[in-house]
Amino acid sequence: MDIILVAAISITAIGSVCAAFLCIANKVMYVKVDERIAMLEACMPGANCGACGFPGCSGYAKALVADPKTRTNACPPGGAALIKQISEILGVAASEAVVTTAVVHCMGDVNATQKKMDYKGIQTCYAAKEIFGGAGTCPFGCLGYGDCELVCPSNAVCIEDGLARIQPDNCTGCGLCVKACPTGIIIIEKESIPVAVLCSNIEKGAVARKKCSKGCIACRKCVKECTAGAITVEENLARIDYEKCTGCGQCAEPSVCAPRCIQLSAYSHKHGLVPSKV
Repeated sequence: MDIILVAAISITAIGSVCAAFLCIANKVMYVKVDERIAMLEACMPGANCGACGFPGCSGYAKALVADPKTRTNACPPGGAALIKQISEILGVAASEAVVTTAVVHCMGDVNATQKKMDYKGIQTCYAAKEIFGGAGTCPFGCLGYGDCELVCPSNAVCIEDGLARIQPDNCTGCGLCVKACPTGIIIIEKESIPVAVLCSNIEKGAVARKKCSKGCIACRKCVKECTAGAITVEENLARIDYEKCTGCGQCAEPSVCAPRCIQLSAYSHKHGLVPSKV
């Protein structure tokens, strides 16, 4: 009986000492957590896409509290609503929302280009790219196996005729498709861009034309027709400076761009900013 009593007292004493140490450690090692972080996390879309430049929504919330210079409009999926909530929680002025969307800079579907081999390997863009650059003749084009479609959290990407296509109304501009594309043809652009060069081939015009009927041939006619000086040809590919572009749509006319690789954007069609003759 005495042994049981001694054991009980010993265990109680040890437990009391450990509890005391834990209480002291809790006070000494306590790190105060700003309650605004939890409030910000609750507002985040939860995509954890990294488009903000931080490791997920939690990382962005911590950065907003820790550094006043962190942009409140860095989360494309959150949009204007999130910017308003962030500004209210932090007590700062709301930044302007920059609406972005993914753009596939390629028009090389099955009707415009050909295959150089019959690929039977793993049906992913990444795997196909590792096998002689993919099955298509154009090494810069869409591989068409849908890696971008698989990672899109908003069902904004689909594969049609072997080409990735973006549904602008669903796209949040998170950038996950950009990271998934091994050829780098998907780029996040401002939703309001009036036109886009939907080609990524930097080979000489004659070579590019043989590989894709809709590829840029670097003819420079768009450069000559652009009165704003917004178009240049670099590395055999037309490029648009959106700071100079007036949205006239002249470069997208069939008489100017014969391959039709310069196209009016979905935003232009939707808002009627430029005449459409496609």
